[in-house]
Amino acid sequence: MDFYFTGMYRIASLVFIICFGFGAGAFGQSGKDIQRIRKEALEAFKPRFTVFYRTSNPKMSLRPSKYVDGYGIPTWMSTQGDENLRDGGRSASHYGDGFDSRILEAKMDKRTANSYLSAKGVDVKGKVRTEDGTVYWTFPEHELFRLEAKVSENEDGTLGLRFKLHPKKDGYYSVAYTGAPSYALKAVDEIWQPMIWSEKRFPNGPHMTLAFRAPLPTTLVERKGITYGVLAHPDEFPFDPLPTVSNSRFGIAVRNAEGKAQAQLFAPVMGGTGSKMAKGEDFEFSVVLAALPGDLTEAYESLARNHYGFRDYRRNSISSLNKTLDRMVNYANSSFSQFVDSLKGFGYSTDVPGAVKNVSSLNALEMAMVQDNPDMFWEKAYPMVEYMLSREKFLFSLDPKQKNQHPSRRLLGPVAPVSELVALHDIFGGENPFLIQMAEENFLKTRVKNLDVAEREDNWINALFLYKSTKDEKYLTKAKSGADQYLRNRVERKQTDFNDEYGKSFFFWIDFTNRWIELVELYELTGEERYLEAAREGARRYALMCWMAPKIPEGDILVNKGGKAPAYWYLKSKGHEQMSVPETNVPAWRMSEIGLTSESSGTCSGHRAVFMANFAPWMLRLGKYCNDDFLMEIAKAAVIGRYRNFPGYHINTARTNAYESADYPLRAHKKLSVNSFHYNHILPMASMLLDYLVTDVWARSNGEISFPSTYIEGYAYMKNKFYGHEEGRFYSEKGVRLWMPEGLLEIDNVELNYIAGRKEGKLFLAFSNQSPEDVKTTVRINPVLVRHLEKSGYTVYTDNKLTQEKKSLGRAGFTVNVKAKGLTAIVIEGVDFKSELQNKLSQETNLTADNTEYKSLEFGGAKAMLFKLGGFAPRAYIYLSDDDSQYSSVNLHYKKPNGKTVTIKDAIYPFEFTVELDTESPVPEFWFSATDKAGKRDVSKKFSFGGVVN
Repeated sequence: MDFYFTGMYRIASLVFIICFGFGAGAFGQSGKDIQRIRKEALEAFKPRFTVFYRTSNPKMSLRPSKYVDGYGIPTWMSTQGDENLRDGGRSASHYGDGFDSRILEAKMDKRTANSYLSAKGVDVKGKVRTEDGTVYWTFPEHELFRLEAKVSENEDGTLGLRFKLHPKKDGYYSVAYTGAPSYALKAVDEIWQPMIWSEKRFPNGPHMTLAFRAPLPTTLVERKGITYGVLAHPDEFPFDPLPTVSNSRFGIAVRNAEGKAQAQLFAPVMGGTGSKMAKGEDFEFSVVLAALPGDLTEAYESLARNHYGFRDYRRNSISSLNKTLDRMVNYANSSFSQFVDSLKGFGYSTDVPGAVKNVSSLNALEMAMVQDNPDMFWEKAYPMVEYMLSREKFLFSLDPKQKNQHPSRRLLGPVAPVSELVALHDIFGGENPFLIQMAEENFLKTRVKNLDVAEREDNWINALFLYKSTKDEKYLTKAKSGADQYLRNRVERKQTDFNDEYGKSFFFWIDFTNRWIELVELYELTGEERYLEAAREGARRYALMCWMAPKIPEGDILVNKGGKAPAYWYLKSKGHEQMSVPETNVPAWRMSEIGLTSESSGTCSGHRAVFMANFAPWMLRLGKYCNDDFLMEIAKAAVIGRYRNFPGYHINTARTNAYESADYPLRAHKKLSVNSFHYNHILPMASMLLDYLVTDVWARSNGEISFPSTYIEGYAYMKNKFYGHEEGRFYSEKGVRLWMPEGLLEIDNVELNYIAGRKEGKLFLAFSNQSPEDVKTTVRINPVLVRHLEKSGYTVYTDNKLTQEKKSLGRAGFTVNVKAKGLTAIVIEGVDFKSELQNKLSQETNLTADNTEYKSLEFGGAKAMLFKLGGFAPRAYIYLSDDDSQYSSVNLHYKKPNGKTVTIKDAIYPFEFTVELDTESPVPEFWFSATDKAGKRDVSKKFSFGGVVN
């Protein structure tokens, strides 16, 4: 056994001691500390501004830059161009949801991205005057304006600054506060400007980030244990309407006109809302000046908590996570999910019409196993396994002319990542050794699995997962030595560019941090603290991408005005119908994006926040290991109380509760217009929810309720743990299998989530309360799934302590008490279970073979594999790599035990065949016949896997 399964509980208790107190930040300071912080701020921040003025409209708009893939930055009309802007149109990768043609295809000539060249700037320096205990900054009069400012003290030691501009002429104005400390880049420890400049990746020019794209509306500069920031006051950043380019009232920047690192804020944005001013029309704005002890991520947390009210703010409210998961799995198995049976994939019509896309088979397989769901297994999971073993890329299109997002139409697989091949091998009990053969062969390759991004497979991450399966020490040695080199090159050195070999295209946010998720996996395998510390650092940098603003107002907000949900511009342009949804008042907190992230550098101008928060269970787990409440509360904020079913992809356009509805996704594609639907996301989101449920109970039980996992790599950020293939532990009970079929429990209070497990004669239930109030409610168990309830008894654990010995259960259900944010566990004895898939899938296959379960054939570049599926009959999966440019039709022939020849005809590409083998019969011989494009018929040699099915 590896260290993870035998020692993780000991690791957890040790780590809580090691990491305790790291994340306290300024929000937990004593009165003496606050005085010191205030003194530092008063000395650090100077009365300096730059006031910009021009008579004509500068036509501020976003344009793509040269920094990272498709990232747009604010620009203004100018007399000259800007070398930091990218001209040349859009690539094939830049088509689809979130890519705005208004940005990507706009002209670049005579535009500048330099904030200081947006208009004529006037630098003003003031004097400090104190009157009746109030600090004023006074400035000399100017022919264009008069400027006033007042400084106050905040409870956390930061300063409040409010300035007033009195225009003396009509025109366009912007005021930049430029009095924060400034340093040469080499003199600072770290900088941050959303969304892409972090660590020591520094803008090439004084570029601005508009308010709508600021997770927290400040830039930060860390130097010698102090982090400086200039934060927009929450009153300046309205919650409603949803922040957009057009309503951004301010901008922030980290590089100043002299090329130094300095926190700056511009309000209003030149050419933006409020920038056009009439003579005598005063403009006022408030900011927070912060000089906080600790590192940059601690300052971020402190400002988020103290000024934008971040906290554990969400609860289930509308649905338990279990009910949401059940609905989501049902949706995935419905016709609305756009699964194309003939192509074995989910439709991808939102971005690439006619294409299908899968990024993993493991999500469907996990749902089938944990929910004991044979329909999910046979209709989705197994066909998707075949897809991942045969396709060249995740995105498959039969249209040879389709170029958007670089699809493939070739069967040159496997496209499955090395980690997925290893996981499939382990999930099916090691009965399909050819999967390890495939994994080891692909470990030596560089592959293009998505878009046009080449990925080298020979790395420490894949070595880690190969070791977990094979226990071959060479892979553990490679995993640790590679990871240690990675720590030296990537973690211990602040990054100065976008050339991280693990960053791929620097598109998704996971590319901008270290590989903290995989470092968690390595820590759980080895127990070595350096991997945990590096993972925590990466996760806290990932938290910089999580929305902390705008501040959530008290009470309700009005949504769906006029009975219409907002129509997303991208779908509107494709002819989708605007949805009718009742106008209603909704608690503002339910509509908040806080805790979520936007999708990526290339689409964050169009996607406010995506619901695919696959990072959340990892953050929750890491937060528990390190006693880091910030990470744990972000994780909860990202998942809890947001939807009753699959909610589509993102929040955009305007605030709405349309996606909260249980029937929201149950519509034809063109009738969905609130947000985009990427149907291949449904099951990865289901895995995310299951991972969160299991991890939440693991954390609340201090690791005493825990189930083994393997790893779902998926694509980009769609990474989660896979559960259900191995037995786990429920307090002192070992050998418990995770078992959560749909409709297992009916609970009268939505605030309780649960996980369930079983072993011979026992049902195990753990209830987690998502609310800040104690819950007392009735729970009823489905008697069809769990039998003999009337003869059973149960034991109760409250917050990990045995509080009630055996008590009779009966058919009517039982009352459960769960403390606020607490955990109550129930162990029920004397029952039996109805299992439709789990039991049989976990059995061994009685098949004697001659190690030829996988064959490469000359005919048509065919591949053949014999797949063992526990107690179910094995399947032969056979496909041709040659396509319809070679053959017009292909037939597969084999003989049944009675001597009858069976012929399966396939006249439509792709040419692939699945044969359920007869039990207690010899594995048959197979052969092909095919007709080529000229009408000539060709017949292959016979081939066999050998062996007998017993």
